[in-house]
Amino acid sequence: MSVLLHGLLIGGSFIMLYPLLWMLSASFRPEEEIFSSTSLIPSSISFDAYPRGWFGLQESFGTFFWNSFVISILCVIGNLMACSLAAYAFARLNFWGRNFWFAIMLGTLMLPYHVTLVPQYVLFLNLGWVGTFLPLVVPKYLAVDAFFIFLMVQFFRGIPRELTEAAMMDGCSAWRIYWKVMLPLSLPVLATAAIFTFIWTWDDFFGPLIYLTDMRDYTVQLGLRSFVDSTGLSDWSGLFAMSILSLVPVFFFFLFFQRLLIEGIATTGLKR
Repeated sequence: MSVLLHGLLIGGSFIMLYPLLWMLSASFRPEEEIFSSTSLIPSSISFDAYPRGWFGLQESFGTFFWNSFVISILCVIGNLMACSLAAYAFARLNFWGRNFWFAIMLGTLMLPYHVTLVPQYVLFLNLGWVGTFLPLVVPKYLAVDAFFIFLMVQFFRGIPRELTEAAMMDGCSAWRIYWKVMLPLSLPVLATAAIFTFIWTWDDFFGPLIYLTDMRDYTVQLGLRSFVDSTGLSDWSGLFAMSILSLVPVFFFFLFFQRLLIEGIATTGLKR
């Protein structure tokens, strides 16, 4: 039974990984063989797609990687700062209408991004931010991701109140309790928020497509789209090669922090 179960899991894993394995194989195939063969093993191996894809556009693909790294890291910092502060206020501070505002915050989870796109675009256009990284980064410093606020609120509520009460008796202010008590105990949930923010920002295509107009400011996702020409002149092998490279940062980011990610998800919402 155990052998059968493991066999089914391995088979299911192969089915899920097949598109990725095919793309990896296609990145080493000659251009004319990419769509003519269904085998995962190429008849001949060619590395030409990688340098051609890296330098094949008007801007080097290194520029796109750098832009994506800058935007992703700034968004991670902004989300951790703003969302943790908002979550701390909802979880530990007493203020008028706390439950009401918390419900309103949760209600924003049901708003599709496209509903607020037009007014946001008009606002950023009037501010002169269209064509820069600011529309993609600045909102993260205003605690706009209700999902992460909710995640952190649930984790903060699981931290014993005796710790914060003892800190208050020692004369700690609310800010000092947040900085010295809550944050050090919240590393798993902060890591979870950081990982998801990095992955979602790195993979975001729609936001950069709307706000970035100069190819020098393109992210990896917009760079990948540039390989596909509407006239039919598309560099498929270069596209697949750069797609494989674009997965590397996400893979290693998850690999290094997977323990904290699993711990953060497992403990969030549990009363301890």
